[in-house]
This record gives sequence, C-alpha cells and structure tokens, in this order.
Amino acid sequence: MKFAVIGAGSWGTTLADHLARNGQDVRLWVREPELLAAIRSTGENTWYMPGVKLNPAIECSLDAARVLDGADCALFVIPSQHFRAALGSMKAHLPKKPVIACASKGIELGTLATMSEVVEQSVGSLKPTFAMLSGPSFAFEVIRGMPTAVSLGCANRKVGKELQAAFSGASLRVYYNSDVRGVELGGAIKNVIAIAAGISDGLGFGSNARAALITRGLAEMTRLSVAMGGKAQTFMGLSGMGDLVLTCTGELSRNRQVGLRLGKGQKLLEILENMKMVAEGVKTTEAVHQLGIKHGIELPITTMVYKVLNEGKDPSEAVRELMARALKEEDD
Repeated sequence: MKFAVIGAGSWGTTLADHLARNGQDVRLWVREPELLAAIRSTGENTWYMPGVKLNPAIECSLDAARVLDGADCALFVIPSQHFRAALGSMKAHLPKKPVIACASKGIELGTLATMSEVVEQSVGSLKPTFAMLSGPSFAFEVIRGMPTAVSLGCANRKVGKELQAAFSGASLRVYYNSDVRGVELGGAIKNVIAIAAGISDGLGFGSNARAALITRGLAEMTRLSVAMGGKAQTFMGLSGMGDLVLTCTGELSRNRQVGLRLGKGQKLLEILENMKMVAEGVKTTEAVHQLGIKHGIELPITTMVYKVLNEGKDPSEAVRELMARALKEEDD
C-alpha cells in the first residue's frame, strides 16, 4: 500500500519507519524546513528520534500535494487540536472516497468532536473511510523493534483488515476492532487518568493509590464512552485497559510526567513550556469534563484533574476530596 504519513513528530516518524520496514510505500510530510534538512543530511529525525537511523525508502517532503499524491491511505499523526486545520488545508489533495487513518489521541476543544467526527465534519463530502490506530505504544520502543500490540478501529471491515495487514509486522501486532468510537475514546480519555496517576505519584501516595486511580479511571472511561456509542468490552482491550495501564505507569508517558510535576508543586505553564512534545491530556481533560456534563455522566477523577489544571486547585486537596466522596457500590 501507499501511505502518506502526515506529521513527523516522534509517533509519525516511528509509524512511517515501521511501515517502510514492512515493505509499504511511504511518504512523510514534514512541516518544518529545518527538520526536513536535518533528516535528509543525517538520516535521522534529530528533533524527536535522535540516534535512530530511519529507513532510507521513506520519501520526506514539505509538499503535502506530493506526499498525498496516489496514496491509498492518509495517516494523520499530528496533535488532535490541529487535526481539523490540517484536514482543511489538505482537502484539495485528497481523492474521492479517501481512506483516512488517525493515530492522534484526543478530543477537539470547543466542538467536543472525536477524531472521526472531525473527519466527517471536515471532509465528509468526499465520503471518507476512517480508521483509528490506538493502544499501548511508546514510540521510543516501537521504533527500536520492541514487541507491541495495538488496536485498529474501522467500521469498514474490508478496509480495516487491509490496514491491519499493512501495519502488522514482526514487532507490531495489530488487532482489528469494528468499534471505532470505543477505540478513539479509549485512546483520548486515558490521558486524563494518566495525569491523575502522575499527580498521585508526585504526591508520594504509592502503588495502592495508583492502582485505585487506574481501576476507577477505567470505570469512568467506560461510562462516558458507552453513553457516546462505544462498546463496554472495547475497554477491556488494548485501546482501553492496555493503553491506560501503560500511560499511567510508564516513565515515557508525557501525560503522567505532567501530573508527576504538578504533584511535586510545579505550575502547569512552567511544565508545558519545558516540554518539546505535546501532552494531549491537558486539553483533552477540558473536553472530557464538558462531555461528562453534556451526557450527564459522573466523572469524579476527570473533574478533579480539570480543577487542578484549570482552576488552580491544590493537587493534595483534590485527592482528599476524591477519598471523601459519598460511599457507593462498586457495580453501581
């Protein structure tokens, strides 16, 4: 297959390299001329993946028209808050009935749209087929060939199975899932819970607290997603429990690192200014909080993370309030 990978951050670069190693025809769109020059001169993405030689078969370009020309699949790997703008700017270069895959995990602020909804609203007239790649996958490990398993959500089974085969390789195993909504929401909401887990760790509350946040966080994810059309069983899989556990415990998790630093007393603005890559959970927290209100779903962990990020609430006080909530039955 011919893939146009849009976005040369750590994950976009990793997926482009992986697809090229799988024998796919890959073109990578790079936004910054300086980064493109560095890739061409060193054979490495020196900004996001220094020290890793990329597959020389990858064609890199600043020209979106060139990258998208003749592509069987346009794979967008850019921050979710910029997804709509990127689609709009590249719509003229997409064919009729394009296959648009997304590996960005977030929910758009303002519209509260998921990534599949952004595609439908932006390029729906082209009759696109949408697929969502999500699951426990740190780019640092995938690009080094460490064993990884992810989910690919696609309502079109034929296209989904074709993409499953194209992405799967010796070190990356892809599971097909028809529940697109569940796969995309799992990947987005888990980042909010990861910030909470990081806050808990930063406060020194230990393994018990982290385990409780992961478990009750999974319940929150499932409640909201089912209300929005996702399937509960999806959250027992890779894009739900799998991604949640990784993001809440892994040292490479940007969202956990944000929470960790908040728990240790740093201010959010200071944390974000010192991060080169985007922590999707910061803006997704506001969107998930608003979705909970919209659908009448109680999201106590998300609410506290929202108050810490947006209202200056003291992290330790947020944890105390969570522990002091009215007692409930676990299966309620």
